[in-house]
Amino acid sequence: MNTLQLRAEGISFAYRDQIVLNDIDLAIQPGELVGVIGPNGSGKSTLIKCLSRVLSPQRGRIWLDGRELASLSAQQIARTIAVVPQAVELPPGFTAFEIVMMGRVPHLAWWQNETVRDREIARAAMEATQTWALADRLVNHLSGGERQRVVIARALAQEPQILLLDEPTAHLDIKHQIEVMELVRCLNRERGLAVLIVSHDLNLAAQYCSRLVLFKDGRIYTSGSPRQVIAPDILREVYGVNLLVLPHPHTQQPMAVVW
Repeated sequence: MNTLQLRAEGISFAYRDQIVLNDIDLAIQPGELVGVIGPNGSGKSTLIKCLSRVLSPQRGRIWLDGRELASLSAQQIARTIAVVPQAVELPPGFTAFEIVMMGRVPHLAWWQNETVRDREIARAAMEATQTWALADRLVNHLSGGERQRVVIARALAQEPQILLLDEPTAHLDIKHQIEVMELVRCLNRERGLAVLIVSHDLNLAAQYCSRLVLFKDGRIYTSGSPRQVIAPDILREVYGVNLLVLPHPHTQQPMAVVW
């Protein structure tokens, strides 16, 4: 059972003189599915890069299970935190199974080849993401939705307890967007993964996430349940547009509609 907490404490990050994250406090609890939303350039993707130590914040600290992230090796982090980045470039000429097997690298010594158990874990990850039927296909022959599920399978092969996803539904049609979000929610519920997902789609985030964190200009503007965050006055202040908010007819979660 997942008991790990990932916590950012007053982190700030700037590219040269441009502040992108400003004094962010955020904790992801075991079993949570947290959505991070906000306008372009508000710091969402940079947050994921800091939480996975791709970038190091200039101020503040990040804690993983009570240990400072900066003190851990990349291999230690990759055994606990898996990342599905926004733009994934998969090397052509590799099969889907070979891509997923790359997720086992954090568990292998530099001189060690994969074992039968590693292959079993990779297969289980593909079965969980419904990609096992694609195992022998070259990744450059897969559709966008198939590639995205293979990338998520690679992340699962790391056996993480925390999953960070940066715009996993970008560039997908609505069918594949729903498939990916259903998969993420299933992994969250059945495996107890703590999940943080960055999304530009307010309605998808509101339907699938238990908590939303709304960014504006590198700061957390507000956070709470979808009903607390997806509100006309809040969206007007952050996005500068008037949106009508209605309850979903089946889930009663809020939906933002242009009017």
